[in-house]
Parts: sequence; C-alpha cells; structure tokens
Amino acid sequence: MPDLLRATPELATEYARWFVNRRAYTRQSDTPHTASGRHYYYRPKKNGAEAELTAWDIQRHLEGRITLGLYAINPQTQRVKWMAIDADYRRALEDLLKLQFELGQAGIQAALEQSRRGGHLWILFESPVPAKQARIYIRHLAGKLSVEVKGSGNTEGIELFPKQDRVPDGQFGNAIRGPLGVHRAAGKRYWFYGAAYNLVAQMEYLRSLRRVSESQLAELVATVPAESEPEPVHVGPPATDRPCFQILDYVEVRRRVGRNWVTQCPSCAAAGHDRAQDNLAISVEEPWKYLCWAGCTKEQIRAALGAPLPAAVTKAVSR
Repeated sequence: MPDLLRATPELATEYARWFVNRRAYTRQSDTPHTASGRHYYYRPKKNGAEAELTAWDIQRHLEGRITLGLYAINPQTQRVKWMAIDADYRRALEDLLKLQFELGQAGIQAALEQSRRGGHLWILFESPVPAKQARIYIRHLAGKLSVEVKGSGNTEGIELFPKQDRVPDGQFGNAIRGPLGVHRAAGKRYWFYGAAYNLVAQMEYLRSLRRVSESQLAELVATVPAESEPEPVHVGPPATDRPCFQILDYVEVRRRVGRNWVTQCPSCAAAGHDRAQDNLAISVEEPWKYLCWAGCTKEQIRAALGAPLPAAVTKAVSR
C-alpha cells in the first residue's frame, strides 16, 4: 500500500461539498475474498443499520486508510453534484481524452483521473443538477465522437455514473470509487493528471476547476437533437404495473446465448462464485425477466446491485 497521507478535517469538509450527495456509501474491503481474491465493496453497518458517511470517513479515505465508493444521485431530488465517465478497455484513455477535449470546447473543464485499467473523467457542477439532463448531454457527446457506451448489448465502452436517470427512494444506484482513493487490490492511489501527485496540489487543482451551472447544462442539452435523446424503454406489462428497475442498467453483458444475454450474477460474485461469469441469464426480448442458474433469488440479486426490492414486493416474494 502507498504511504498514508495527512488530511485535515477542513479538506474532508471541502471534499464532501464537491463529491458527497447522500449519506449512503460503500467501502472497499481491506482483505481479498478467500475464493475469488477480489476486494469487494460493501455497505457498512452500524448497530445493525446502514452506516451513514461521516467527515471522519472522508478524512480516512483521503489519507489512504480506507477506500470509499460514492453514489451520484440523491433520491430525494434526483440530482447530482458530479458526473463521472469510467473507461477501462484498450482505447480507454484515447476516448476519455477525446471527450475531455470536446467538453473543453463547450466550456466544461473535465478532470481526468487515473484508474487501474484506464481512467475516470469527472465533471463537477456548481450546484446539483438533474441527473437525466447530465446523462442526455454526455450520451449525445459520446455518440457524436463515436465513443461507445457500455450496456444494452455493448460489452465494451464508457460507463456513465450515474448509470440511471433516477433512483427510487430506498435504492442506491451504482457507486464509484471516490476520487483520490487507494485501490485496495492494486495497493495504489490514483491521482488526477492535472496536478502534482500530492494531496495539497490535487485538492488545489480540483478547487480551481470551473464548475458547470445548471443554466449552462440546460443550454447544452437544448442543442441535442430530439432523436439523440434516449427514448424511455417501454417493456413488459402495462405502464401502471411496469417496474422502474431494469437489470441491464446495472450489469455488464458478456455475450448472447440463444434468447438470453449471459453475464455474471452479482449475488454469486459477491460470494466469490461464478468465475466463468455465466450464471445470470437475461431475456433479450423481455429484459425484465432474469434468472440465476445457481439459484440466487431476485432479492439477493437486487441487494447485491444496491437496488433492493421494495418492502411490499419483498414480502410477496417471501410468501
């Protein structure tokens, strides 16, 4: 592991103002799973309940003592303080640099951060903006530059955080490693390319970035052709009964086998199983239908994704 740094409470408070949009969080395990060897993220508990993120947690993250995973969307407002673009494939840095340049042409300073297999591109907002608006513009920009977006059949491409336009109350969406954190598996801290590799310089760099205002974002979204905006996916039963949850928004599709997409089961993976990454089958024609061949229940799969079934549905499933 890299040397521990010294972070002040003031730095932690400033970091929280930029990156923390809700008190729910995840933490990367310090020790590898005995079966898989991976350092999984989990939601910490305190007295049997979900622990809330504190300034002390953030301070320890900056120092390198723990590693936090942060959620983008606040479910009370459906707004985000930031947007992150994650890329971890062969052309990852090339695509991220293209996006960074094009964002700069639009007046947006995006910060490029190292990652284990590619990079993360961060956009910071002046105040929280609607998650859907941010996603519309970035998806449009990616399409304009012929940069693939992972999901819905694409097995390679950038991933947008948040991955959803909205998160229902009681759900979490997908977390991403908090900036400047140490990857516990790699034993390495990942810095932003735009400043010297020390905490003071990095925080000063983030402080200097020009934030995107909601009005500026609205002006950019207004330039997006109507056909570029993703249409709502209307699948399954009538609209009154249609679930908001779409599992393809949460998992990386590996391949198609017959009538199904096949990929790793999140619940199996959390337990250190499914190394072949083929336990979960998702219907191509009816993607709200999915099944784990190893027997994981929908409750277990949804919980592993950070999108637990609503209480009423859980009771019905349990009966």
